[in-house]
Amino acid sequence: MAEHHYDVVVIGAGPSGEGAAMNATKHGKRVAIIEDKPTVGGNCTHWGTIPSKALRHSVKQIITFNTNQMFRDIGEPRWFSFPRVLQNAQKVIGKQVKLRTQFYSRNRVDLINGRAFFVDQNRIEVRGSKSSETLHFKQAIIATGSRPYLPPDVDFRHHRIYNSDTILNLSHTPRTLIIYGAGVIGSEYASIFAGLGVKVDLINPGSRLLSFLDDEISDALSYHLRNNGVLVRHNEQYESVVGDDHGVVLSLQSGKKIRADAFLWCNGRSGNTEKLGLENIGLEPNGRGQLAVDEHYRTEVDNIYAAGDVIGWPSLASAAYDQGRSASSDIVDDAYFRFVSDVPTGIYTIPEISSVGKTERELTEAKVPYEVGQAFFKDLARAQITGEAVGMLKILFHRETRQILGIHCFGDQAAEIVHIGQAIMNQEGEANSLNYFINTTFNYPTMAEAYRVAALNGLNRIF
Repeated sequence: MAEHHYDVVVIGAGPSGEGAAMNATKHGKRVAIIEDKPTVGGNCTHWGTIPSKALRHSVKQIITFNTNQMFRDIGEPRWFSFPRVLQNAQKVIGKQVKLRTQFYSRNRVDLINGRAFFVDQNRIEVRGSKSSETLHFKQAIIATGSRPYLPPDVDFRHHRIYNSDTILNLSHTPRTLIIYGAGVIGSEYASIFAGLGVKVDLINPGSRLLSFLDDEISDALSYHLRNNGVLVRHNEQYESVVGDDHGVVLSLQSGKKIRADAFLWCNGRSGNTEKLGLENIGLEPNGRGQLAVDEHYRTEVDNIYAAGDVIGWPSLASAAYDQGRSASSDIVDDAYFRFVSDVPTGIYTIPEISSVGKTERELTEAKVPYEVGQAFFKDLARAQITGEAVGMLKILFHRETRQILGIHCFGDQAAEIVHIGQAIMNQEGEANSLNYFINTTFNYPTMAEAYRVAALNGLNRIF
């Protein structure tokens, strides 16, 4: 059995693993990264963020073509199958894998294929299909990500029952689809399939969609999903899911029964911590397979860190990359360590949603004297030009100091627009102010101009 010595060993080549490995190697550490899949990129690249967002982009292009009157001169509206649309996503995945593989090679990080197993807190055995090797390390970072939570009473081997990973293997376009779970993933797939003309039943175990969002934004999402043909059912729990040769029947605890051509489970995720040998180093995941860490991303074992989806919140690729980078920052003791807490929300429904900071509900409960500035996309010249008139930007600010407290955006390019507000919110002292947007000249016509419009709208509310 071959043995190798490293300063840092990272388990998992997704966003958090990549961030950790790149930061450590650039500080002169000898680094190895272990990946049990044939290619790098993790769930983000192969089953989550990249394919779903590529799918969404293609569907949005189809919607634009079919609803833009100018294109009627070319021909009638076109219909595209799910597998056809998925082909574009596969191209993007290939490009991402190639790019990220080059990162490891160029930065001299040893990429080792196989399953990691802790022998003790300084040794990992990498088990491959033909042989195994032992890696000695000073510090290790667990960045194994997560997978869909699968309840044992649902038969996911049935050819009409899918989860958010296996849905990418769907080889046809169902006429009707049940999506169970109305979180971020469920809402995004509801938008995607509705955009392809599929009749979608979205089952929400909670009382409202994405309750962590600002109420006005959540209500807007509900309206537009319904406007696109999605039937949203709140406060429903499943009793059973039964598939046959012709479809799937979902029985709910309320007594309702729903039938569709296919069923998609999007309710919860579990950390990938099984078969890592964690018992050999004294680590025990929680009931969802997640590891607890302190504010420096250290587990209960001093030299073992964890980052990304495997530690739970916020389970976003953007945050995972920064968490991994911060974990290795703690190891190399550089000047850039931070505990990742200021995370913008990006939800790629149609239209998309993004927010950062406090919601109106949170500010009201905290009795903060805030005011609201709004800009509706239908009034912006750029949105009128592009035909993307659905949406709004909302700035929440302290009515006395004018400090920006929250940015909430719904509509085209929301995930891009929010970062302008985030940049101002992160300025220290009086630099975080509504005045920036009032006294700054924005290109015209742009979507960024929404900040000037919203700021002046909010200024008019102050007396």
